[in-house]
Amino acid sequence: MKKRIAIIGGGIAGLTLANFIKKNSDFEFMIYEKEESLSLEGFGIQLATNSVSILNKIGFENINSEELYHPRNLDFYSIGNKKICDLDLTKFNLNKIRYTTLRRSTLIDFLKDNIYTQHLRFGKRIKRISEIKDKILINFEDNTNDLVDNLVAADGIFSHTRSFVETKKTTPKFKNVIAIRKILKSSHGLKIDAKNINLLMGSNTHIVIYPINKKNELNLVCILREKKFDIDNINLIIEKKILSQNKNLKDLFQGNLKSWPLYSTGKILPSNNKKVFYLGDAFHGFSPTMAQGASQSIEGAFQLFNLFKENNKNAHNIYFKKRLERTKLIKKRSDLNFFVFHISIPLIKKIRNAILKRLIKREDFINSYLGKVYKN
Repeated sequence: MKKRIAIIGGGIAGLTLANFIKKNSDFEFMIYEKEESLSLEGFGIQLATNSVSILNKIGFENINSEELYHPRNLDFYSIGNKKICDLDLTKFNLNKIRYTTLRRSTLIDFLKDNIYTQHLRFGKRIKRISEIKDKILINFEDNTNDLVDNLVAADGIFSHTRSFVETKKTTPKFKNVIAIRKILKSSHGLKIDAKNINLLMGSNTHIVIYPINKKNELNLVCILREKKFDIDNINLIIEKKILSQNKNLKDLFQGNLKSWPLYSTGKILPSNNKKVFYLGDAFHGFSPTMAQGASQSIEGAFQLFNLFKENNKNAHNIYFKKRLERTKLIKKRSDLNFFVFHISIPLIKKIRNAILKRLIKREDFINSYLGKVYKN
């Protein structure tokens, strides 16, 4: 009898896992999404070569090239738009495996197109999870249920699934950090190369601008420190935290903006149930300073699929151990980047910039610091 897997959450993590399971006839699966449709949020994401190499196994290289971009450099600037140095991203590329930027919706469309509609159920909210004869019984609020061999929770940092399974609760905490996003049609007079990823570092804030397709669309994301998230006063926060450092950035923040608070995951714990696995942000949420959120969802999905395919009896322990090791590595680098990007003391900024110029030229540092992430 084929093993049955329930995937809770139809985001990048859940859909990636589903695509690999679909290619293996030894499994049946169903994706359960609490919303009435998949989120097709159109903001940009970055995919380093560690995740592109995985996606290529399910046909990612065949996506319309107009919907993707392959930036060559990461350019570092001060918040005043003075260039500091640049990093060649192509050194991590290999043939069709290239650093890629795109709209999140483009990736979701690609992933969902390979999943038949009979494998997707919308408006499904969990009511109860229990174990019956070595299987997992999921009861939904609409009085339907599913009996499965494994349950994969890919339902975000505030995983609703986790609350039904774990005896020890871990609640994500507000990081006193806000993210702001917008799609741009031009660089609005900034002295940047719109073909590259551009990082502007300021006091307690940083801005990233990069192309997301060949239609001249740019993604802007701003990360700033703020003790309270007040969506009604976001323009005042922008004025105080960003424009006070460079008024020439004003045009970037005109029009419709999306803003939200960022949360950090507490201590990472394995599930109490050996048949339950956490994936993507449900396992651990990342700071956006390594641009590895989507990539780690993809990595984790592929790792979990291989354990399922091998029918590894120790899959639960192996998955948790490897994911924890990988997560700790990337979290340390993300936290260090966050500190470096947000330095506010002028003298320390000058020292940082001088060090960056040196480090960016050292192959041993680049291969160790970024290569261990991008080339995994």
